Amino acid sequence: MLSDSEAKELLSFLTLQMRPDVKGQATEYILGLTGNRDGCRYLQSKPDFLKALVTLTSDPSIAVVKDCYHALINLSADETLHQPLVKETDLLPTMFRNLLDTEYVLADRICTILSNLTRHERTCRDVFRVLQEQNIGLAKVVEIFCTEGFNKKASLHYLGPLLSNLTQLPETRHFILDKERCVIQRLLPYTQYEESTTRRGGVVGTLRNCCFDYAHHEWLLSDAVDILPFLLLPLAGPEELSEEENEGLPVDLQYLPEDKKREEDPDIRKMLLETLLLLTATKVGRQIMKNKNVYPIMREFHKWEQDPQAISACEKLVQVLIGDEPEAGMENLLEVEIPQDVVEKLKELDAKEQEQIEKDTQELLKQESVKSQNEAPEGLER
Repeated sequence: MLSDSEAKELLSFLTLQMRPDVKGQATEYILGLTGNRDGCRYLQSKPDFLKALVTLTSDPSIAVVKDCYHALINLSADETLHQPLVKETDLLPTMFRNLLDTEYVLADRICTILSNLTRHERTCRDVFRVLQEQNIGLAKVVEIFCTEGFNKKASLHYLGPLLSNLTQLPETRHFILDKERCVIQRLLPYTQYEESTTRRGGVVGTLRNCCFDYAHHEWLLSDAVDILPFLLLPLAGPEELSEEENEGLPVDLQYLPEDKKREEDPDIRKMLLETLLLLTATKVGRQIMKNKNVYPIMREFHKWEQDPQAISACEKLVQVLIGDEPEAGMENLLEVEIPQDVVEKLKELDAKEQEQIEKDTQELLKQESVKSQNEAPEGLER
């Protein structure tokens, strides 16, 4: 790495007043450092460099600004840099100020940085705090996210993962689940947002985290929110169900067309299933989902699904849907106290299941690799 004298000289080049060509070479060098772990760890102990990168995001040269944002994305991907970035620099106020600019060209990079910084609870709390201090708040973030074309030069899809990460915090879940605000109703249509897997996944992750607050389950499943069709439709396929099965389903899931496609991303499918499973935690949730005839959708999904993780999640949901009701006093599955010896046994079984899932995943990848090789055009090497 750099000697103290070299670091001091390099830092002198990272100012708004420096000649563009010299400044450009300096930011290129810093960007190179952030491309590997050792470089990131070196910069972790150099807050002056971190401050300089944030300052230069307002440089007149777009090339310099892009290098700085790229470097900040790399740095924010390393958890050990989160606190230095948040505590030692003016990063968050700068990012939020630019995010609100409807003409800001690099707003997508801001969303990526904020998404990276909120992955872990400690820095997530810092981001939430600054959001409030800047008088922006969650309401504005949701408004930006739900306003198509808010920024005509950026997609802002990574606001989805940002919202999902922020729902680690009870304050965010409380805001989204506020019955007077209708926030969750605004987010639900994005479970089928075709233009972006990132945005879809962010919203599904948000819904899943909110469903850990079981006190809201009955409201979420009621007509006031009607969350069920938004979770089930991405998992439903074109399979023909009996008339009786169709009639028992929510209207939006009845008699689906022959070209109906399921969610293409296995991670999102798994999160949808986990969200549905959370909604079965209470007796009223289980009764509503059984009355809404969720089982046939899951039965056909299980026949179609190939991803081992999603299959496992589906099987857990089906067990609850077709199983007997828990005995009195154990109706809320999220509140049941489990004896320590049973906990250890469950951990052991879970580890074995995970091991089997990993084996199945490797086998599936191997089969897909062989299939793609066999489908290679004639005349090409395989």
